[in-house]
Amino acid sequence: MCIRDRYQRRVHGIIGIYKEMVRVLKKRRTYCKNKCRKHTIHKVTQYKKGAESVKTQGRRRYDDKQKGYGGQTKPIFKKKVKTTKKIVLKLECTVCKGKWFLPIKRAKSIELIEENQRKKGGKKTKVAAGQNKILEPYYPIQNNI
Repeated sequence: MCIRDRYQRRVHGIIGIYKEMVRVLKKRRTYCKNKCRKHTIHKVTQYKKGAESVKTQGRRRYDDKQKGYGGQTKPIFKKKVKTTKKIVLKLECTVCKGKWFLPIKRAKSIELIEENQRKKGGKKTKVAAGQNKILEPYYPIQNNI
């Protein structure tokens, strides 16, 4: 591996170039790992973290330590550096209802779109009434012959 490759990997590879927004289709035909064991249509949603349980061992230990006088007993993390999150898609098979997760690249936000919105400007295909006039470019006539 030469120096240039190391630089490329450092700048573009490991750290990666993230996007502002990722557009993902709401339905995707992909391999079902569960019961089907073949390609089927999957419903795609974004993974959301569930509500934290009050009964977990770590939460009980933290609450016991916080009881009484003495203020905050454990450090609260405030030095957040990352500006993006790794997006995780939740895929659900429409045939067997099996669910699995698919992590994709880093991005600031995600947009789930329909099949007809795939091309850029898919939403903007309709033209409002009265605005469908095409303006011709103005070229002044020159009579210097």
